[in-house]
Amino acid sequence: MVRGAGLVLAIVAALALAPRGQPQVTHPYVGITYVDRVESAPRPVHMHIVQVDLSAPGVRIALSPPAGGREVARQSTLEFLKAQHAQFAINGHFFLPFPSLDSEAWVIGLAASEGRVYSAFELPEQNFALVGDAPAINIDARNRARLVHRDPKQPDGRHVRERVTLWNAVAGSAQIVTDGSVTIPTYRDEAHPLGLLALGGPNSYSNEKSWYDVANARTALGLSRNHKILTFFTVDVRGGSEGMPLGEVARLLTKDYGVWNALNLDGGGSTSMAWQDPATGEVALLNASSDNPAGRIVASSLAVFARRH
Repeated sequence: MVRGAGLVLAIVAALALAPRGQPQVTHPYVGITYVDRVESAPRPVHMHIVQVDLSAPGVRIALSPPAGGREVARQSTLEFLKAQHAQFAINGHFFLPFPSLDSEAWVIGLAASEGRVYSAFELPEQNFALVGDAPAINIDARNRARLVHRDPKQPDGRHVRERVTLWNAVAGSAQIVTDGSVTIPTYRDEAHPLGLLALGGPNSYSNEKSWYDVANARTALGLSRNHKILTFFTVDVRGGSEGMPLGEVARLLTKDYGVWNALNLDGGGSTSMAWQDPATGEVALLNASSDNPAGRIVASSLAVFARRH
Protein backbone atom coordinates (compact mmCIF):
# COMPACT_ATOMS: atom_id res chain seq x y z
CA MET A 1 0.00 0.00 0.00
CA VAL A 2 2.83 2.42 0.82
CA ARG A 3 4.53 1.65 -2.46
CA GLY A 4 1.28 2.20 -4.35
CA ALA A 5 0.60 5.51 -2.64
CA GLY A 6 4.15 6.60 -3.35
CA LEU A 7 3.74 5.71 -7.02
CA VAL A 8 0.52 7.70 -7.24
CA LEU A 9 2.19 10.72 -5.64
CA ALA A 10 5.13 10.40 -8.02
CA ILE A 11 2.81 10.29 -11.03
CA VAL A 12 0.86 13.31 -9.79
CA ALA A 13 4.09 15.26 -9.28
CA ALA A 14 5.35 14.27 -12.71
CA LEU A 15 2.12 15.33 -14.37
CA ALA A 16 2.10 18.61 -12.46
CA LEU A 17 5.58 19.41 -13.73
CA ALA A 18 5.13 18.15 -17.28
CA PRO A 19 5.69 20.84 -19.93
CA ARG A 20 2.50 22.89 -20.25
CA GLY A 21 3.47 25.00 -23.22
CA GLN A 22 2.49 28.56 -22.48
CA PRO A 23 2.39 29.75 -18.85
CA GLN A 24 -1.08 30.11 -17.35
CA VAL A 25 -1.81 33.84 -17.31
CA THR A 26 -4.82 35.36 -15.54
CA HIS A 27 -5.96 38.82 -14.43
CA PRO A 28 -7.68 38.11 -11.10
CA TYR A 29 -7.91 41.75 -9.98
CA VAL A 30 -7.81 45.19 -11.55
CA GLY A 31 -4.20 45.99 -12.37
CA ILE A 32 -2.93 42.50 -11.48
CA THR A 33 -1.47 39.89 -13.84
CA TYR A 34 -0.80 36.47 -12.30
CA VAL A 35 1.43 33.95 -14.07
CA ASP A 36 1.60 30.30 -12.96
CA ARG A 37 4.59 28.92 -14.84
CA VAL A 38 6.16 25.48 -14.99
CA GLU A 39 9.33 24.61 -16.89
CA SER A 40 11.08 21.25 -17.33
CA ALA A 41 14.54 22.47 -18.38
CA PRO A 42 17.28 22.90 -17.34
CA ARG A 43 15.51 21.34 -14.34
CA PRO A 44 11.86 21.08 -13.27
CA VAL A 45 10.74 24.37 -11.72
CA HIS A 46 7.44 25.88 -10.63
CA MET A 47 7.26 29.67 -10.56
CA HIS A 48 4.61 32.17 -9.52
CA ILE A 49 4.83 35.70 -10.91
CA VAL A 50 2.55 38.60 -10.03
CA GLN A 51 2.85 41.88 -11.92
CA VAL A 52 1.22 44.89 -10.30
CA ASP A 53 0.27 47.99 -12.29
CA LEU A 54 0.91 50.68 -9.71
CA SER A 55 -1.17 53.17 -11.69
CA ALA A 56 -4.32 51.00 -11.65
CA PRO A 57 -7.26 52.31 -9.60
CA GLY A 58 -7.45 50.78 -6.15
CA VAL A 59 -3.94 49.35 -6.07
CA ARG A 60 -2.12 49.86 -2.78
CA ILE A 61 1.03 48.38 -1.20
CA ALA A 62 1.78 47.53 2.44
CA LEU A 63 4.78 46.18 4.34
CA SER A 64 4.77 44.52 7.75
CA PRO A 65 4.77 47.25 10.43
CA PRO A 66 7.19 47.60 13.34
CA ALA A 67 6.14 45.81 16.52
CA GLY A 68 7.49 44.28 19.68
CA GLY A 69 10.73 44.72 21.54
CA ARG A 70 12.90 44.06 18.50
CA GLU A 71 11.73 45.45 15.16
CA VAL A 72 8.89 43.16 14.04
CA ALA A 73 6.54 40.48 15.31
CA ARG A 74 7.02 37.41 13.16
CA GLN A 75 4.11 35.95 11.21
CA SER A 76 3.71 33.95 8.05
CA THR A 77 3.00 35.70 4.77
CA LEU A 78 -0.38 33.97 4.72
CA GLU A 79 -1.19 35.34 8.19
CA PHE A 80 -0.15 38.82 7.08
CA LEU A 81 -2.37 38.59 4.00
CA LYS A 82 -5.33 37.54 6.17
CA ALA A 83 -4.77 40.24 8.75
CA GLN A 84 -4.45 42.96 6.13
CA HIS A 85 -7.33 41.66 3.94
CA ALA A 86 -4.94 41.99 1.00
CA GLN A 87 -5.12 40.19 -2.35
CA PHE A 88 -1.50 39.03 -2.86
CA ALA A 89 1.59 38.94 -0.65
CA ILE A 90 5.19 37.70 -0.69
CA ASN A 91 7.76 37.36 2.07
CA GLY A 92 10.31 40.15 2.37
CA HIS A 93 13.44 40.80 4.44
CA PHE A 94 16.12 38.45 5.65
CA PHE A 95 16.09 38.48 9.45
CA LEU A 96 17.81 37.60 12.72
CA PRO A 97 17.98 35.59 14.84
CA PHE A 98 17.86 32.68 12.43
CA PRO A 99 17.22 29.82 12.86
CA SER A 100 14.99 30.63 15.77
CA LEU A 101 11.52 30.03 17.17
CA ASP A 102 11.44 33.55 18.66
CA SER A 103 8.22 35.45 18.06
CA GLU A 104 10.10 38.69 17.27
CA ALA A 105 12.99 39.51 14.95
CA TRP A 106 15.27 42.18 13.57
CA VAL A 107 15.03 42.62 9.82
CA ILE A 108 18.20 43.08 7.81
CA GLY A 109 18.46 46.26 5.77
CA LEU A 110 16.26 49.26 5.19
CA ALA A 111 12.62 48.84 6.19
CA ALA A 112 9.73 51.29 6.29
CA SER A 113 6.02 50.78 6.76
CA GLU A 114 3.60 53.65 6.04
CA GLY A 115 6.35 56.18 6.60
CA ARG A 116 7.79 54.61 9.76
CA VAL A 117 11.44 53.78 9.06
CA TYR A 118 12.17 51.00 11.54
CA SER A 119 15.34 49.38 10.21
CA ALA A 120 18.46 51.00 8.79
CA PHE A 121 20.88 50.10 6.03
CA GLU A 122 23.57 47.92 7.57
CA LEU A 123 26.62 45.69 7.22
CA PRO A 124 25.11 42.22 7.77
CA GLU A 125 26.70 39.38 9.69
CA GLN A 126 25.96 37.00 6.80
CA ASN A 127 28.34 38.87 4.49
CA PHE A 128 28.94 35.71 2.45
CA ALA A 129 25.38 36.16 1.10
CA LEU A 130 24.13 39.66 1.96
CA VAL A 131 25.96 42.74 0.71
CA GLY A 132 26.47 45.74 2.92
CA ASP A 133 23.99 48.60 2.55
CA ALA A 134 21.98 46.66 -0.02
CA PRO A 135 19.61 48.87 -2.05
CA ALA A 136 15.88 48.83 -1.35
CA ILE A 137 12.70 49.39 -3.33
CA ASN A 138 10.47 52.11 -1.92
CA ILE A 139 6.81 52.62 -2.84
CA ASP A 140 5.49 55.92 -1.54
CA ALA A 141 1.93 56.83 -0.52
CA ARG A 142 1.13 57.78 -4.12
CA ASN A 143 2.41 54.44 -5.48
CA ARG A 144 5.57 56.00 -6.92
CA ALA A 145 8.20 53.28 -6.80
CA ARG A 146 11.96 53.85 -6.87
CA LEU A 147 15.16 51.99 -6.14
CA VAL A 148 16.84 53.74 -3.19
CA HIS A 149 20.40 53.77 -1.82
CA ARG A 150 21.96 54.73 1.49
CA ASP A 151 22.94 58.36 1.89
CA PRO A 152 26.55 58.16 3.16
CA LYS A 153 26.30 61.69 4.55
CA GLN A 154 23.77 60.55 7.17
CA PRO A 155 25.32 58.39 9.92
CA ASP A 156 22.08 56.76 11.08
CA GLY A 157 21.61 54.74 7.88
CA ARG A 158 17.94 55.74 7.68
CA HIS A 159 18.22 58.23 4.83
CA VAL A 160 18.55 57.73 1.08
CA ARG A 161 20.31 59.64 -1.69
CA GLU A 162 17.19 59.86 -3.81
CA ARG A 163 14.70 62.69 -3.33
CA VAL A 164 11.81 60.50 -2.21
CA THR A 165 9.71 60.03 0.89
CA LEU A 166 10.37 56.65 2.48
CA TRP A 167 6.97 55.03 2.89
CA ASN A 168 6.98 51.27 2.25
CA ALA A 169 10.56 50.09 1.71
CA VAL A 170 11.97 46.58 1.50
CA ALA A 171 15.58 45.44 1.09
CA GLY A 172 17.07 42.07 0.27
CA SER A 173 20.48 40.45 -0.03
CA ALA A 174 21.57 42.32 -3.16
CA GLN A 175 20.45 43.92 -6.40
CA ILE A 176 20.38 41.12 -8.97
CA VAL A 177 19.18 43.24 -11.92
CA THR A 178 20.58 46.73 -12.48
CA ASP A 179 19.37 48.88 -15.38
CA GLY A 180 18.29 45.81 -17.31
CA SER A 181 21.50 43.84 -16.76
CA VAL A 182 22.13 40.83 -14.52
CA THR A 183 24.28 41.91 -11.55
CA ILE A 184 25.02 38.95 -9.31
CA PRO A 185 27.54 40.05 -6.65
CA THR A 186 31.03 38.54 -6.51
CA TYR A 187 33.33 37.60 -3.65
CA ARG A 188 36.38 39.69 -2.79
CA ASP A 189 39.54 37.86 -3.86
CA GLU A 190 42.66 38.63 -5.87
CA ALA A 191 40.75 38.51 -9.14
CA HIS A 192 37.76 40.48 -7.74
CA PRO A 193 39.16 43.16 -5.41
CA LEU A 194 35.87 45.10 -5.58
CA GLY A 195 33.69 42.10 -4.77
CA LEU A 196 30.76 42.89 -2.47
CA LEU A 197 30.73 39.55 -0.63
CA ALA A 198 33.15 38.01 1.89
CA LEU A 199 34.64 34.58 1.31
CA GLY A 200 33.51 31.85 3.69
CA GLY A 201 30.26 31.14 5.42
CA PRO A 202 28.91 27.71 6.42
CA ASN A 203 29.76 26.20 3.03
CA SER A 204 33.02 28.04 2.27
CA TYR A 205 31.42 30.16 -0.43
CA SER A 206 33.62 31.73 -3.12
CA ASN A 207 33.47 32.82 -6.74
CA GLU A 208 33.87 29.16 -7.68
CA LYS A 209 31.08 28.12 -5.29
CA SER A 210 28.75 31.07 -4.88
CA TRP A 211 25.76 31.21 -2.53
CA TYR A 212 23.96 32.86 -5.47
CA ASP A 213 24.59 29.88 -7.75
CA VAL A 214 22.71 27.37 -5.58
CA ALA A 215 19.43 26.14 -7.09
CA ASN A 216 17.04 26.98 -4.27
CA ALA A 217 13.61 28.39 -3.54
CA ARG A 218 13.80 32.13 -4.27
CA THR A 219 11.78 35.29 -3.76
CA ALA A 220 12.52 38.40 -5.82
CA LEU A 221 11.03 41.85 -6.27
CA GLY A 222 11.39 43.70 -9.56
CA LEU A 223 10.57 47.12 -10.96
CA SER A 224 10.03 48.11 -14.59
CA ARG A 225 12.05 50.82 -16.32
CA ASN A 226 9.16 53.29 -16.13
CA HIS A 227 8.62 52.48 -12.42
CA LYS A 228 4.99 51.56 -13.08
CA ILE A 229 5.08 47.75 -12.83
CA LEU A 230 6.09 45.98 -9.64
CA THR A 231 6.88 42.28 -10.10
CA PHE A 232 6.61 39.66 -7.33
CA PHE A 233 8.47 36.42 -8.10
CA THR A 234 8.78 33.07 -6.34
CA VAL A 235 10.16 29.70 -7.39
CA ASP A 236 9.81 26.54 -5.32
CA VAL A 237 12.15 23.80 -4.20
CA ARG A 238 9.38 21.46 -3.12
CA GLY A 239 6.65 19.44 -4.82
CA GLY A 240 8.86 18.43 -7.73
CA SER A 241 10.25 21.92 -8.35
CA GLU A 242 14.04 22.05 -7.94
CA GLY A 243 14.65 25.78 -7.50
CA MET A 244 16.82 28.22 -9.42
CA PRO A 245 20.17 29.99 -9.10
CA LEU A 246 19.76 33.74 -8.87
CA GLY A 247 21.44 34.35 -12.22
CA GLU A 248 18.64 32.37 -13.86
CA VAL A 249 16.03 34.30 -11.92
CA ALA A 250 17.53 37.62 -12.99
CA ARG A 251 17.76 36.63 -16.66
CA LEU A 252 14.16 35.40 -16.70
CA LEU A 253 12.87 38.60 -15.07
CA THR A 254 14.64 40.83 -17.60
CA LYS A 255 13.88 38.71 -20.67
CA ASP A 256 10.27 37.72 -20.03
CA TYR A 257 8.81 40.26 -17.60
CA GLY A 258 10.33 43.62 -18.46
CA VAL A 259 12.13 44.01 -15.12
CA TRP A 260 14.72 46.80 -15.12
CA ASN A 261 15.86 46.60 -11.50
CA ALA A 262 15.37 43.70 -9.07
CA LEU A 263 16.26 42.64 -5.54
CA ASN A 264 16.74 39.16 -4.15
CA LEU A 265 14.57 38.80 -1.04
CA ASP A 266 14.72 36.06 1.62
CA GLY A 267 14.43 32.63 0.01
CA GLY A 268 14.72 28.96 0.87
CA GLY A 269 12.19 28.00 3.52
CA SER A 270 11.06 31.63 3.77
CA THR A 271 9.86 31.79 0.15
CA SER A 272 6.09 32.41 0.26
CA MET A 273 3.41 33.78 -2.02
CA ALA A 274 -0.17 34.00 -0.78
CA TRP A 275 -3.38 35.21 -2.37
CA GLN A 276 -7.09 35.69 -1.95
CA ASP A 277 -9.02 33.78 -4.60
CA PRO A 278 -11.36 36.37 -6.19
CA ALA A 279 -13.94 33.72 -7.02
CA THR A 280 -14.30 32.27 -3.51
CA GLY A 281 -12.73 34.84 -1.21
CA GLU A 282 -10.62 32.06 0.31
CA VAL A 283 -6.97 32.77 1.13
CA ALA A 284 -4.19 30.29 0.47
CA LEU A 285 -0.48 29.86 -0.02
CA LEU A 286 0.15 29.60 -3.76
CA ASN A 287 3.62 28.11 -3.65
CA ALA A 288 4.81 24.88 -2.03
CA SER A 289 6.76 26.06 1.00
CA SER A 290 9.86 24.03 1.85
CA ASP A 291 9.39 24.94 5.53
CA ASN A 292 5.81 23.79 6.24
CA PRO A 293 2.49 23.69 4.39
CA ALA A 294 1.35 27.06 5.79
CA GLY A 295 4.69 28.76 5.14
CA ARG A 296 7.46 29.84 7.47
CA ILE A 297 6.88 32.43 10.19
CA VAL A 298 8.94 35.22 8.61
CA ALA A 299 9.94 38.73 9.68
CA SER A 300 8.26 40.82 7.00
CA SER A 301 5.89 40.48 4.08
CA LEU A 302 4.92 42.79 1.25
CA ALA A 303 1.24 42.87 0.28
CA VAL A 304 -0.77 44.35 -2.57
CA PHE A 305 -4.40 45.43 -2.38
CA ALA A 306 -6.48 45.48 -5.55
CA ARG A 307 -10.12 45.73 -6.63
CA ARG A 308 -12.19 42.94 -8.07
CA HIS A 309 -13.24 43.27 -11.69
